[in-house]
Amino acid sequence: MSSGHIVKSYDEELEAVRNTIVEMGGLAESQLEAAVRSLTERNSELALKTIEADKAVDELEHSIDNMAIRMLALRSPVADDLRLVISALKIASVLERVADYATNIAKRVIALNQGPTINATSTIPRMGTMVRRMIDDVLTAYSNGDAELAYDVWVRDQEVDQLYNSMFRELLTFMMEDPRSITSCTHLIFMAKNIERMGDHMTNIAEIIIYQVNGEMPREPRPKGDKTSVTMIENDGPESA
Repeated sequence: MSSGHIVKSYDEELEAVRNTIVEMGGLAESQLEAAVRSLTERNSELALKTIEADKAVDELEHSIDNMAIRMLALRSPVADDLRLVISALKIASVLERVADYATNIAKRVIALNQGPTINATSTIPRMGTMVRRMIDDVLTAYSNGDAELAYDVWVRDQEVDQLYNSMFRELLTFMMEDPRSITSCTHLIFMAKNIERMGDHMTNIAEIIIYQVNGEMPREPRPKGDKTSVTMIENDGPESA
């Protein structure tokens, strides 16, 4: 077998890994869109389809694992090629987690639909739209080896955190004013947290891309705006005489 044929075959294997990553990311993004839409439409049937769609993402992750392991065993990649293969393994694992979060949202939609409608869901679609754009951009950055676009995604996570902080406070206030809403609001808080974590995972992928392209991680600390761990809501009860 000629060396030219071997090189061509190797490049085709690398491209197959890259294409499968993009396909996997597209499925995860679609799951997020469907999960959020099932919430806004109170559509339990769509939520069930979203849960079922997670199997396809899992299968693609296994496919990527197998391709990467085969390349490591048979090709012994070095330098840039080695970084590409290791990056693919890491990114596939992250995208699988994103799909799991979308599945978790869909499961909570089904539970939420058992009760009355609660007028505190408008922020979740906004968060979902922002994270879907992050997913789309990070996949583009991965396909094109675009470190600048990856850095832009890395920075934008703060916007998702800020929306999550706002919704967290809103729902805490909602629960204090109407204890009957506690169960529904708790589901919504967990849904919002799932989306916020998806944003965090996009920064993880962005860092992987930046390292893959530049050979080093971003030097400044990762931007982080989630302040819910220190959020306090004062309960202004009746004053004593």
